[in-house]
Amino acid sequence: MAWIRTIPRDEATGTLQEAYDWQAKRLGEPTDYTRLGSLYPELVMLRLQLYKTVEGCPSGLSPIERQLAALVTSELNATPHCASGLHLKLLSLGADAQLVRHVAADPQTARSGNARLDAIIEHAVKLTLHPGEVDEADIEKLRAQGLQDLDILDLNNMVAYYCYTNRVANGLGLKTSVESAREATLALPV
Repeated sequence: MAWIRTIPRDEATGTLQEAYDWQAKRLGEPTDYTRLGSLYPELVMLRLQLYKTVEGCPSGLSPIERQLAALVTSELNATPHCASGLHLKLLSLGADAQLVRHVAADPQTARSGNARLDAIIEHAVKLTLHPGEVDEADIEKLRAQGLQDLDILDLNNMVAYYCYTNRVANGLGLKTSVESAREATLALPV
């Protein structure tokens, strides 16, 4: 799994055990990603809190719009663990399977035919690949498609969060795929 040592659930104590148990309430066990930080228990807990906070933004973005932006990011960052989980999550949300496959194959050219969704995809591509080139005109393009400021903040945070998550997974050797929709949909702690 990982290129560094991780602490199994049955050896976890203190903050690490609390974090593992928090995620395990829904899933039954901590994810491989969660275990990646186990040598630093406070980091594991903060990552889970950040995950819950980012995913819980009360914006006007639909769950499909949010997860599609994350998929674009994870595919561009060549992160099979995150991308595979997002693929399963999107299908469980009822996303168009053809669009999900197109994003997985080539996020830079994938388009849905829906102007709002395509603007979200395009923004996720630019923020992932060329963050220093994002400017106010890019935000205005999102506003032109009906996104409000909280929606834009949410989109930005989804992409930024997955850029971070992707680098953690890739940098520590988590190259496996998520194989079950259950893991993909229940990893978020409640």
